[in-house]
Amino acid sequence: MKKYEIMYILRADLEEEARVNEIEKLHSILTKKGAQITKVTEWGVRKFESLIKDETKGYYVIIKLTCDTAAINEFNRLVKIDNKVLRHLVTNDVEEEVKETAKPEAKAEAK
Repeated sequence: MKKYEIMYILRADLEEEARVNEIEKLHSILTKKGAQITKVTEWGVRKFESLIKDETKGYYVIIKLTCDTAAINEFNRLVKIDNKVLRHLVTNDVEEEVKETAKPEAKAEAK
């Protein structure tokens, strides 16, 4: 299982209850496929530099997780057809993987 970071932008005009439900729905897509969400950061509403799907603002959410590619593929497939999500980006969380691989080496050097 690999570590990933996902950033997605929801429509800013969603009511709070609808936004919370959408976030839970998106996270459940991943957890149903065996993902473990380790951190969720909500940046809130931010203004765009340029229009995204005719919107000027969006609600940013960033999650860090550990999962296999099947969970990421399912998330990508469903988010593309979700009208409440303006944009999303999935990246490998290389920083976390480097930290974890460096730990055993540091212990070996210390001995």
